Amino acid sequence: MKLATLNVGRDGELIIVSRDLTRVVSATGIAATLQQAIEDWDALAPRLEERYAALNEGRAEGAFELDMAALHSPLPRTYDWADGSAYLNHVQLVRQARNAEMPETFWTDPLMYQGGGDRFLAPSADIEAISEEHGIDFEGEIAVITDDVPMAVTPEQAAGHIKLIMLVNDVSLRGLIPGELAKGFGFFQAKPASSFSPICVTPDELGDAWKDGRVHLPLTVHLNGDKFGEPEAGPDMIFGFPELVAHAARTRYLGAGAVIGSGTVSNPDADGGPGKPVADGGVGYSCLAEVRMVETILHGSARTPFMRFGDRVRIEMFDRDGKSIFGAIDQRVVQYQAK
Repeated sequence: MKLATLNVGRDGELIIVSRDLTRVVSATGIAATLQQAIEDWDALAPRLEERYAALNEGRAEGAFELDMAALHSPLPRTYDWADGSAYLNHVQLVRQARNAEMPETFWTDPLMYQGGGDRFLAPSADIEAISEEHGIDFEGEIAVITDDVPMAVTPEQAAGHIKLIMLVNDVSLRGLIPGELAKGFGFFQAKPASSFSPICVTPDELGDAWKDGRVHLPLTVHLNGDKFGEPEAGPDMIFGFPELVAHAARTRYLGAGAVIGSGTVSNPDADGGPGKPVADGGVGYSCLAEVRMVETILHGSARTPFMRFGDRVRIEMFDRDGKSIFGAIDQRVVQYQAK
C-alpha cells in the first residue's frame, strides 16, 4: 500500500496512492491523517488496503490524478524523530579524515540522535538557510514509521512494529556540528528541519527488496541535475531497521508515528577503499560531507563546496523496473528571509 498527505492544514489530509503513482483517492471515512491511521493501524490498515486495491483496479470512487507538488511529507510533524547512523562506512570516513580511530563499540551499538519532529519540510519545499558559511548539506537516507513500540523490545519484536517506509533528506549544517559536538551534548542548531519523500509504502510493496529489515535497492541522488550518487542501501547497512527501532526503544516507549532514520546511505569501494565519484566509475555519495572527507583523505583537503543558495538536490529510489517507488524529494536551497 502507498500513502501520502495533501499539504493542507498543519497535519495534512491522508490520501491513498496507486502503485504506479498516477492516481489517488481520499482516505475519508477511514482516517483523516496518517497520524490517526498509524495510531489505530491494526484496525484501519485493512480498510485502507481495500481502498488501495480498488484504486489499482480502477474502481475507486472519487479517484483523481496525483499532483506531487500538492503533497507534504507523509507525516508533516511527529512526536518522535530519531536518526541513526547505520552505514558505518560514512562514520569511518568522517573519523579517518580527522585522524581519529573509530571505537569498536560502534560496530555493536548503533549511533542515534534525537531530531526535531515538530515541523518537517514538504518534499518540494525550499530549504531555508541563514548563511552559506554554515556548510549546508543534504543527506539521502531511508526511514521507517512505527506504531506504538513497547520499551525494551528485541529486534525480532521491533520488526513487527515497522509499518511504513519512506526516504529522507536529513539537512545538516556542517559548519555548526563541530562546535556543538565539542560541548558533549549532541546536535541541535546543526540539524534544521528534515524532509521526507512524498510517498510512504508498506514493506510488502518492496517485494524481495525488503529483506532482513533493509531496503536492497540503490538510492539515487542528483545535485543540480547531475547524478551525484547511487549507493546501494542494503548490503552496507550494519544495523537493520529492527535493530535501530529496538535501540531507540531500549529505555523508553515509542509512540505511534515515531520515525526512525537509517543515516546517510554509504558504500565503500569494491576494493575496500573510501568510495569513488560517479564520474570515476563509483557509486558516488549521498551527502557532500562524504565526498569532502574522501578528498581530504586522498588529497589533504576538501575540494567540493557545500551547497550554495540556488543549488538543488533530488533524492529518489527506483524499483528494478526503473519505476519510482516513493516519488522524489526535490528541493532548492534559498536564503532565509525573516517574515
